[in-house]
Amino acid sequence: MLSKKKILVLSPFFYPEPISTGKFNTDFVTGLVKKGHNVTVLCFHPFYPSWKVKKSTKELEGVEIVRGGKNLFYTNKTIFRRLILEFGFAFFVLRKLRKHQKGKDIIMPIFPPSFAFYFSLPFFNRNIQKVGMVHDLQEVYSNGKSGFINKVIRFFIHHIEKKCYQNCDKLVFLSNEMKNEAKKLYNLIDKKLEVQYPFITLTDNITNDLGELLDENKINIIYSGALGEKQNPNILYDFFNKASSKISNAEFYFFSEGETIKKLKKLNNNKKIHFHNLVDKENLEELYGRSSVQIIPQKENTSKGSLPSKLPNLLASGCKVLVITDSKSEIEQFFTDNNLDMIATSWNIDLLIKKLQLLVKKSIDVEHQKQVAKNMFTIDKMILKVFR
Repeated sequence: MLSKKKILVLSPFFYPEPISTGKFNTDFVTGLVKKGHNVTVLCFHPFYPSWKVKKSTKELEGVEIVRGGKNLFYTNKTIFRRLILEFGFAFFVLRKLRKHQKGKDIIMPIFPPSFAFYFSLPFFNRNIQKVGMVHDLQEVYSNGKSGFINKVIRFFIHHIEKKCYQNCDKLVFLSNEMKNEAKKLYNLIDKKLEVQYPFITLTDNITNDLGELLDENKINIIYSGALGEKQNPNILYDFFNKASSKISNAEFYFFSEGETIKKLKKLNNNKKIHFHNLVDKENLEELYGRSSVQIIPQKENTSKGSLPSKLPNLLASGCKVLVITDSKSEIEQFFTDNNLDMIATSWNIDLLIKKLQLLVKKSIDVEHQKQVAKNMFTIDKMILKVFR
């Protein structure tokens, strides 16, 4: 029986933030509370996907939520927007840390962002255990970019992530690929590294709100979620655009928001490609149920950087999934080992269309897929590895 702990979570993304990291953090903290732990969260007011602050006073039972960032203004430039987030959250945590770390057993930073933990290192109580959870390795996504500025950015990312990770007593990664890459990049001690796949957050509460958007008599090919550089958005759009002329009775959808999706909407003149906002959390299961195929894209050479947190929910829903990932990646191996469909290891559009055509026609073992998800993606395993 685990003793009850007092935990301080550090992440700008928390309830009711709709970004996937916000949903993950919210469900994880809720899971901790259900186990009897006392949790305080230092976070920002919601700002995704518009990058405009939406002040919130919403609360969660059993969780002390301390919000900041209500006066921040984000630019349209990605690099400056990210710096505003990093420095803004760091300043907020530094102001609140002294008060809210008192009496805590564990401080849990959710990486990224990293600046808040980095700048707070001199001020942490040394008797408090630091358990970091790593969603993305930012250095992986910075590789392959040319130019002096990107070289400088990579230098600082490497230095900051290394300092943060080496100063955690334990690190929980969402994939073995991430763990192994971080161990190599930052010279980490293996015994303090844990791996646990993200967990299922579906509730079996299926709504009936999306019927007007998704025709049940059509083949609905869908990308849903945040859309940024690591999803290879322009090539993903090209894939949808070309596939729309190759697969009869198919409609293609982006359920997303933000600057990237705005640019794609301006480019689009294909009547078979549709753009909608992110669906509410309570409508996710309905969206998956109405999807003929959901697409999970990873840009080339980025599989070591993260594991898509929506993968467990998609598999658990029984939805057909086409994952575009690197050859010999952990996801490819996972699908192969568990006899799941369907993996593509190339962004060649003609090959992607062939994979999609095959998957549309193929009958999958839905119950097997659901059982694999149930066995592999559990919040109880995540909580256990945080504390053991």
